[in-house]
Amino acid sequence: MAEFVRLEVSDGIGTLRLDRPKMNALNDQVQNELAEAAREVDRREDIAAVVVYGGEKVFAAGADIKQMQDMSYQDMLARSHALQEFTRAIAEIGKPTVAAVTGFALGGGCEVALACDMRFSAATAKWGQPEILLGIIPGAGGTQRLSRLIGPAKAKDVIFSGRFVEADEALAMGLVDRVVPSDDVYDEAVSWAGQFVGAASIALRAAKESIDRGLETDVNTGLDIERMQFAGLFATEDRETGMASFLENGPGKARFSGR
Repeated sequence: MAEFVRLEVSDGIGTLRLDRPKMNALNDQVQNELAEAAREVDRREDIAAVVVYGGEKVFAAGADIKQMQDMSYQDMLARSHALQEFTRAIAEIGKPTVAAVTGFALGGGCEVALACDMRFSAATAKWGQPEILLGIIPGAGGTQRLSRLIGPAKAKDVIFSGRFVEADEALAMGLVDRVVPSDDVYDEAVSWAGQFVGAASIALRAAKESIDRGLETDVNTGLDIERMQFAGLFATEDRETGMASFLENGPGKARFSGR
């Protein structure tokens, strides 16, 4: 049983809850537990969408620097693939995901949020990739996902400076999708995730994969990915249900089976 990452499921929504006092520092154990929890929510049919949450006071303040301090080049080279595995696992969840962020989302914590589809931030939260201040760079996806999300110039400003980004600025630059009072962050995230309970889960997975894989390549290859995903949905029961319901009752009334 995981010690620092809990999976809580309620009404079709899974919450990946980080709980390593005091600041949810992402040591090797937390990273491994996050990766395993992400794989579990991906394969469970009773989970339609996922909230990643660090608690009322902090999301995650980054990697465990004390653990890394005495690591050699050879040590980190051996660990580097695993260092990215937990954020890859979150990014590859084939369901809608949202990070509910309070307090600090710094370094590895910011990278966990970047691996989600959406980011909801408390008005008092602080974001950033301060690794440069330690003489290193983001290593769990920050250089790649941040630049794709907000553009290379803004990403370089954040990463080169190592500065903290306030919630309002994070919203303006596109790092954050919604800013709400701190007490409302988790509820807002759950409300957003709740719209996908009973939705066409296979189509959602196809849409997410089309977008994410398409961003990794040129537009024509992306169009081919979309075309194949689109055609594949015509083999599903949900497609039959959705179209029949639309013709009989109008949009938004279909009851999908996830098949």
